[in-house]
Amino acid sequence: MAVLSAAELIAGVCACVAPARCCGCDGAMADETLAFCAGCSPLIEQAPAPLLPPAPVAAVFVYGGPLADAIARMKYAGRTELARPLGQLLADAAVSYAGQAQVVIPMPLFPRRLRERGFNQSALLGAHAARALGVPLAVDRLWRVRDTAVQAGLTKVARAANVCGAFSAQPIAQRVLLVDDVRTTGATLASAAEALREAGCPEVVTLALAAAPR
Repeated sequence: MAVLSAAELIAGVCACVAPARCCGCDGAMADETLAFCAGCSPLIEQAPAPLLPPAPVAAVFVYGGPLADAIARMKYAGRTELARPLGQLLADAAVSYAGQAQVVIPMPLFPRRLRERGFNQSALLGAHAARALGVPLAVDRLWRVRDTAVQAGLTKVARAANVCGAFSAQPIAQRVLLVDDVRTTGATLASAAEALREAGCPEVVTLALAAAPR
């Protein structure tokens, strides 16, 4: 079973004692089972059909609007309690891989960035996916060994070169669901998936909570 991180445990406690708030606009909500309020929900756009699970390269939503605000608030404002409702959205999509994925692996951060942020948002989200699938969450099987430049603004060729060799993985003989918060061009996820395959993984499928619009 997945082991909760300290950040996720704290987020869970906060969720129990604080009123539910919309992940997008931060407004109070009466229904704590929902991630977004009635005003924000219609602005959340589902990913294009070819990207929806159980596609081998999948995403749940289009990155933008209230969802983009929620992800940014979680990552850059330290609002780790948002990982609970956002993680449930990822988990709902991850069940499409039930019986296929044997382990969930979150996209790793470079150690310096992990120290600065204090948590890996993909691991917080991935814990919910792992729980929904009843498989382990493995945070120590894949590493980012090179601190890459920001992908935005780079050409397709430059993006691929930027993340080439950026990951290393332990030997693994299990089918992997590789999860991330945002898929931009797909080059970073593809590079991480390749590292897992080179380490012996027989199958890697990738799932992001959101994908940048094409």
